[in-house]
Amino acid sequence: MRIAIVSDAGEPQVNGVVNTLRATQQCLRGKGHEVLMLAPRDFRTFACPTYPEIRLAYKPYAKIAAALDAFAPDCIHIATEGPMGLAARRYCLRHKLEFTTAYHTRFPEYLSARKLLPKALTYRLMRWFHGPSKAIMVPTPKMKASLDEHGFRNVVLWSRGVDTAHFKPAPEDHACIERPLFLYVGRVAVEKNIEAFLKLELPGAKWVIGDGPQREELEQRYPKVRFLGAKGHDELPAYYNCADVFVFPSRTDTFGLVLVEAMACGVPVAAYPVEGPIDVVANGIAGVLNEDLGSACIDALALNREAVRVYATSFSWEAATQQFLQHLHYARDRVAERLHERSALHESS
Repeated sequence: MRIAIVSDAGEPQVNGVVNTLRATQQCLRGKGHEVLMLAPRDFRTFACPTYPEIRLAYKPYAKIAAALDAFAPDCIHIATEGPMGLAARRYCLRHKLEFTTAYHTRFPEYLSARKLLPKALTYRLMRWFHGPSKAIMVPTPKMKASLDEHGFRNVVLWSRGVDTAHFKPAPEDHACIERPLFLYVGRVAVEKNIEAFLKLELPGAKWVIGDGPQREELEQRYPKVRFLGAKGHDELPAYYNCADVFVFPSRTDTFGLVLVEAMACGVPVAAYPVEGPIDVVANGIAGVLNEDLGSACIDALALNREAVRVYATSFSWEAATQQFLQHLHYARDRVAERLHERSALHESS
């Protein structure tokens, strides 16, 4: 099939959406499908309000329309709800094409946490955006149930995977690191609830991998924490393998791909028992979920790293991509299209 994927999140951004789409694209091409990926790096961009490091496409409709016209996709998937996603949605509705969407980010909770928009209004906007979608793909059963409760229709499961050849335990000598080492990887932003981790009274050391609008403020407030900045995909396994526990304080993530990456390296997780971790982390085996995050961090130290790794290998990009394929819808009515082609051939003969 010819599959077009349109996303407002793309390289060089470093986040779960970008990693998911990159892995999915590789799997699709490995299965023999043609993939057109449309992302902001190929467009004129502007800085996202309150997130200047994120670039959004400026008036992308004409260029998206031309690219989709030229590619003539069998299926169109809209991954995000930003300017690129809006333009692709407009194109599909204008040309009466079916499409699917994904709900990667809990914008109502994110915007509410930043005091920008009330959740009720943002959920209304999200229902409007996803309303015409033939399938809204979400990563966990909890997320599906949540959207069902908020009035979304056609919500289906599209799980995530991990490259276990890339993210794997590494027997390295880290004797110089103060132990135990508690690690966070992700955006340094208010919606990630990172301060819930930073203010914990824990033994050993705390490291933060990532960047974002709160980094400068939090570095000043927590001088004993090492803020190491954003790291690329190839660098991350070494940092995971330094850690004794991976701490995930977010209460708003739909999945948390970093959870699976850490577990694939054999690092147990400490997190709240909320959407995302509750569907991803096997409590008591691969991590500890507790409303008392400090207790979860200490208890996770006792878990067996080999068992954590074994559990993580159950997450496969191959299986996740197969789910993705099953949920795609043909953009055009294939029966009508074939009849039109036959009629054209008959007239030409």
